[in-house]
Amino acid sequence: MYLQLFSQKPRIKEIHLGCGTLTFFEPHNLKELITKITSKAVLDNNFEFSFEAHPNNTIVEHLKILYDIGFRRISLGFQDYDPKVQKTIHRIQPFEKVKQITRWAREIGYNSLSHDLVFGLPFQTIDSITKTITLSKELEPDRLAFYSYAHVPWIKNVGQRGYSEDDLPSAAEKRALYQRGKELLHQSEYEEIGMDHFALKSDSLYKAVSKKILHRNFMGYTANKTQLMIGLGMSSISDSWCGFAQNSKTLEAYTEAVNKEELPILKGFVLSKEDLIVREHILNIMCHFETRWKDNNLKFSALEKCLDRLKEMENDKLLIIDPKNEKLRLLEHARPYLRNVCIAFDLHLIQKKPQTKVFFYDHIINRFLQLRDLIYKNHFEMTYRVGVNIIRNGN
Repeated sequence: MYLQLFSQKPRIKEIHLGCGTLTFFEPHNLKELITKITSKAVLDNNFEFSFEAHPNNTIVEHLKILYDIGFRRISLGFQDYDPKVQKTIHRIQPFEKVKQITRWAREIGYNSLSHDLVFGLPFQTIDSITKTITLSKELEPDRLAFYSYAHVPWIKNVGQRGYSEDDLPSAAEKRALYQRGKELLHQSEYEEIGMDHFALKSDSLYKAVSKKILHRNFMGYTANKTQLMIGLGMSSISDSWCGFAQNSKTLEAYTEAVNKEELPILKGFVLSKEDLIVREHILNIMCHFETRWKDNNLKFSALEKCLDRLKEMENDKLLIIDPKNEKLRLLEHARPYLRNVCIAFDLHLIQKKPQTKVFFYDHIINRFLQLRDLIYKNHFEMTYRVGVNIIRNGN
């Protein structure tokens, strides 16, 4: 159905199989799926194929077949090794399983291994996060994602109903978990990439930072920039650069639409000219910690209002707004507040205040606590006032 919309054969630069897709396919069926997709397209000269493997269900035949058809990067999303944490989040994936997958992958010839870790999970402690990262480093992954857990039971209750808010780390404890993880990774020469990501200097993500070509999409940071992403599968997100679309989130609705020869799109959004400019600024900040608007093509009507929202952060010496050179730059110690700076440019969030709970406000409170710790001696009163106003505005 997508091929019918194209005027020519699509050129595939990347394929990523997410959410442990391997779990649901026999190796020969997986090969058929990928080869049928690539047979109707042209592969880029430097294509990259990657996948997320579920440690409990991935067998060596999966890895061999995927390697033979061009896959070279493997991701393992175990999140935490502590047995109590794993049981609580319904994600029991022992270290030995992860170690076995790692050994197979390296013996076969995979050249990039990634781990997905999460901090702020229920029952997580400094000791458990220390053990998880220590074990993870033992396997020497090329890159790691170290995400903050989003507790959003009002949106998605699956997996978030076996515990209560009382079982989650407090904001201060969550901050300490992040700090401990960051320290351990830095000790092993992992460099922080943008927000939530770490990589060895030999990894393509770090090299992309050095060359200032780092990009970010729905799946995180990447060394490649593509303006068209097509999501094939339920709940997946497509991006045509000028718009987003998400597929149906249930198997029944997805299957029904496809059987009717309809694209199984649940919802979407077409970006305006202003949205595209704002998107460019947010990407610049996310990837390079700075953005410029000297070029008229990067100016938009609400730019001054966006910059005004950042004045408090400038006063607290977290960033520099340079009106003369029309430039915004984050200072190195402001990295934990990267998401907050980008939020100042999010016109839709500001113009249409959510009527329901969003993870954003919980995140702001956590960042406020970080800010308080950072500049307590000199600017506590000002920071407290800003933090209280943010919390009040967010109910």
